[in-house]
Amino acid sequence: MSRLSYLGVLAFTVAGTAWLEVLLRTRVYRRWRRLLLSLLPVLAVFVVWDLYAIARGHWTFDPGRTTGVLLPGSLPLDELLFFVVVPTAAVLTFEAVRAVKRWPAGDEAPGEGDEAA
Repeated sequence: MSRLSYLGVLAFTVAGTAWLEVLLRTRVYRRWRRLLLSLLPVLAVFVVWDLYAIARGHWTFDPGRTTGVLLPGSLPLDELLFFVVVPTAAVLTFEAVRAVKRWPAGDEAPGEGDEAA
């Protein structure tokens, strides 16, 4: 069961923020292109950083706490998922605050949605 520890933390992160999409209508998943554009720089920077740290022996992962699925460069699949789940949760949280406070997005007129995207 401990092999699923990392995935368990990620699952709780998803569960803790996914409801914001439905209840507060943040439209983060609906605007998947925008989300993808937000995630790509994070993925690029942190995957390269992790690969470098792993190769230099500065960074390791407990194989007893991860799935054991390794991507090229010995990057655990769990770590790659972390770089998707945590920033997505951050965007959902930010959009939830924005929705409650009724703050407009920088690229929208007040009251305008992104339904076409």
